[in-house]
Amino acid sequence: MNHKEIAEIYNQTFGGLTLFYRDTNLSEDLISKYEVGQILLERGFTDMSFKGGGISTNCRYLIASAFGKNVSSIMPETIEFGHTMLASGAYFKVLDIYKLNGKSQIFLLNIPKNAIDFFSKATSNIENDIVIKARESFDAKINSEPIAELEKEVWKDRIDFPIGMDEKGAFFNQNITQNNSDIKPNSLSKSKTWWKFW
Repeated sequence: MNHKEIAEIYNQTFGGLTLFYRDTNLSEDLISKYEVGQILLERGFTDMSFKGGGISTNCRYLIASAFGKNVSSIMPETIEFGHTMLASGAYFKVLDIYKLNGKSQIFLLNIPKNAIDFFSKATSNIENDIVIKARESFDAKINSEPIAELEKEVWKDRIDFPIGMDEKGAFFNQNITQNNSDIKPNSLSKSKTWWKFW
């Protein structure tokens, strides 16, 4: 993979990257199934919020995505939730699993389907940098008050299931091939700002 191809993947993935939040209660058995570097496929739509406050549940999915769509125009009843959605068939790379005060933050990077092979083995300085910022965000928010709108049962019911697996912990992407060759992501300059969410 050459420099131009890598740059195109980075522009597609990190250009306009935004943070989204999805707080739910998961069993420790399900949380423990996630591993850093793992590639996930979510078969259904991924509901999430651009509103981030304190966390009243035991698990936060922090989702970094350049592909989230604000659905308030077609679902006005969810405007108060900051409702944003990813289409079915979204792919994610698990960047970090951070535990603090009995709560877990699973940090997911939404990746394009055409970049699965690249992200399955390659780790860049950009990923490392945003993991640090994601942890700082969790540190700052964990003792804050939760956002009242996101505590409503209608929202909690919408996001009350794990991402990338069924409720029994079986992953949806068992057949994804993760071949990789000649990837040198750190050859790109760090001087360019690829994300804008902090």
